[in-house]
Amino acid sequence: MLTNWVRRFQDYVAHSDPRTALANLVALLIVSNQPFYPLYFYWLVGNAAWITAVTFLSTPFFFAVPAVARRNALIGRLLLCATGTLNTALCAWAFGAASGVELFYLPCILLGAVLFRPAEKIGAAIGVGLPMITYLVLHGRLGAPLHVFSTAEYSSLMSLHAISVGSLIALIGYSFSSRGDMRA
Repeated sequence: MLTNWVRRFQDYVAHSDPRTALANLVALLIVSNQPFYPLYFYWLVGNAAWITAVTFLSTPFFFAVPAVARRNALIGRLLLCATGTLNTALCAWAFGAASGVELFYLPCILLGAVLFRPAEKIGAAIGVGLPMITYLVLHGRLGAPLHVFSTAEYSSLMSLHAISVGSLIALIGYSFSSRGDMRA
């Protein structure tokens, strides 16, 4: 039974274009981690973890990346960049900038840089520019978060997000650099 799930996952992620396959993998990795996010939050801040429910608004969009990419690889990759950016903005509004969740703009920028070929300049400009512009426009302008955490809780959330972002950047970078078929 587990092998069926693994095969289905591999089939859903698979794409003839290695950059799109990478986008599909990252999208489903995020989907597979989203159910655990509230648990991490609960461990760090207790009952205030209810606030993480907003993250599930992005789940269908991350999950749709491979399906969209089957029809149009470029649009699928752009969907990942846009969903990551908008999810980060939503979380920044919900948790507050002090939570460190805005660090997730960094892997969004990295995805914009690696998912598009040199000939796809407009896609790359959108992929890189959207998280940068979103951060510049929204940072400090979102108002009060849905819940104000203590200084110690914000410190713990900052650590959680920094470790998560570092891990995601490492995964994206390793996956990109380890595939020789990504050079073109």
